Amino acid sequence: MTKLKLDLHEIYNKGSDIDAALKRVFDDAVRVRASEIEIIPGKGSGALKRRVLRYLEEPEVKALYHRVEKDSKNFGRIFVHFRWR
Repeated sequence: MTKLKLDLHEIYNKGSDIDAALKRVFDDAVRVRASEIEIIPGKGSGALKRRVLRYLEEPEVKALYHRVEKDSKNFGRIFVHFRWR
């Protein structure tokens, strides 16, 4: 199974770039039927992680994935799991 990774460190303060990167990685995940996306918002203040989690709650995005896992060992990582039929 394919696993994708998105590191947001470089664009942490560029709102439209963040949204575009998230959309692009989800489009890629659907295209290749990925099993997982690892999103790395980093630790920082937590604002970027909250933004990513809000994006994941959007109805059209939420319909694409199976579940979200926040890494219990690393606050700065989020895993998005897919289950394809």
